[in-house]
Amino acid sequence: MKLTILGGGGFRVPLVYRALLADHEPGRVTRVTLHDLDPVRLAAIGRVLAEQAEGIPDAPVVDTTTDLDDAIRDADFVFSAIRVHGLEGRVIDERVALAEGVLGQETVGAGGIAYGLRTLPVALHIAERIAELAPQAWVINFTNPAGMVTEAMSRHLGDRVIGICDSPSGLGKRVARALGADPKAVRLDYAGLNHLGWLRKVEVDGVDRLPGLLADDAALLSLEEGKLFGADWIRTLGAVPNEYLHYYYFGREGVAATKGAAQTRGSFLLDQQSRFYATVAGCDTGALAAWQSTLLERETTYMAENRDAAGAGERDESDLESGGYEQIALALMRAIALDQRATLILNIRNRGTLAGLDENAVVEVPCTVGAEGPRATAVDPLPDHAAALVASVKAVERAVIEAANTGSRQAALRAFAVHPLVDSVAVARRLLDEYQNQLPQLGYLS
Repeated sequence: MKLTILGGGGFRVPLVYRALLADHEPGRVTRVTLHDLDPVRLAAIGRVLAEQAEGIPDAPVVDTTTDLDDAIRDADFVFSAIRVHGLEGRVIDERVALAEGVLGQETVGAGGIAYGLRTLPVALHIAERIAELAPQAWVINFTNPAGMVTEAMSRHLGDRVIGICDSPSGLGKRVARALGADPKAVRLDYAGLNHLGWLRKVEVDGVDRLPGLLADDAALLSLEEGKLFGADWIRTLGAVPNEYLHYYYFGREGVAATKGAAQTRGSFLLDQQSRFYATVAGCDTGALAAWQSTLLERETTYMAENRDAAGAGERDESDLESGGYEQIALALMRAIALDQRATLILNIRNRGTLAGLDENAVVEVPCTVGAEGPRATAVDPLPDHAAALVASVKAVERAVIEAANTGSRQAALRAFAVHPLVDSVAVARRLLDEYQNQLPQLGYLS
């Protein structure tokens, strides 16, 4: 079975390969093709993967290419993890927004809109090429903003593109641990959009244990989400919010903390990864060790500004364990390829799962997966406050998709102006002007 990874020179690719190396079952991935436009990054990650495979006789064969069509052709699965304009673009996303006093995070607010506007034209081209050259392939999208990108690609690929994210599964694992339950034995009622969801039920042996958790301050505050949001606010919601909702519920504090930080998250990652790629390019050995130490630093500092704003302290050691999106991707591929039934929280077309959204709107919900692909499981309706926020953010996503498909600058402006975290049309105009000034990829908007 062939897996193609788009963005194959990306820093997190070794996580996926590590998961593949641990899989020795029949029907496993035997060939991995890495595609990237940057041959230096591609070579560096290739070195890391080669060291990972040492001593493993059945390690999947790895090849690399900068030619998209060659990478896609004959693929059974395509894993998309591209970053248009690299981390340099993310830094621009953050700084332009912060200069206007609004959030510039890569998937939320103005930064997420700018990222989507330059990413969607590339993602749409990729979807068209896959539909032409590998119509049998399943596409697993991790490219951010993941829900928006998945929805745009679905217009060419239908249900054969599936978005994944490790935030909901990480939340489920943390809640299960707080309840003293096996994460594999709980049933989660989780619903929303990517980076905009709520956990409303946690069933163990048919009994919802969430009310007990909400009543227990110590258990709640043992969670990363409890530290971020506070026990009282989680009880007020009656649900445990995805960590990214901190940007909405504590937006002013988040902007202030980011402004007060020594550097933005994008700047930190750009500096860190530049050192990593330079180190690997300049030595014959030690690529894996360099990657491992860089990964630990990256994970330790994840959402640091939000934790600082909330006084949440350092991340719990258990949150630094492996088993994130790469395990979700592996479980998804095995479920489809071998018809091994699995329950996963995924980004798929709505099909009536969440009221108030049309059938083609991509939502993030629990799914049962088999050879036919994912099918959403029944979830409770969202409460009014959550449904209103979901509808508002979905309108933003749709405006970005319209802009990418038509080149409409008006649609792009509408996306900025109606986002809940942008408080002025005048600010929205200045944001779009400055992003177009600094990001050549947005030259298609007129």
